[in-house]
Order: sequence, then structure tokens, then C-alpha cells
Amino acid sequence: MNKRELAARLARESRIPKAEAADQLDRLVRDILRRLRKGKPVSLPGLGTFVPGARPEFRFEDQPGTRPGKK
Repeated sequence: MNKRELAARLARESRIPKAEAADQLDRLVRDILRRLRKGKPVSLPGLGTFVPGARPEFRFEDQPGTRPGKK
């Protein structure tokens, strides 16, 4: 899914204009980048966390039963 498709889906599900959805998406990405540049992690509940560092990464939240050897 690309940015345009994501904005269209956000607009459809939120019942807002596509332009407004695209603006909200831009703000979200800008805020995530701003926090990472300040060295702060960014958590997306139910999904995972963006972690700043020399090699920025995204860590998905562990879910029970999805890790090898865990039930």
C-alpha cells in the first residue's frame, strides 16, 4: 500500500475528504520523524515501535503464540 492508497482508505473509513486525510498522514509521518531525530522512540499501539539510533528500526509488538517456542 502506498501513501495515496493509505490516505484514500483513511478518508473513506473516517468519512473525511481525501486531501484532509493526506494532510493528517503527512503530519503523522512528520511527527514520527521529528521524535526519532530527537532520539525518542515512537510507539504505535497494537503495531510496534520505531526505535532511533545509528540504524533506525521498527520493532513489531510480540503477540502470544507468534514467537518460536512460545505458546
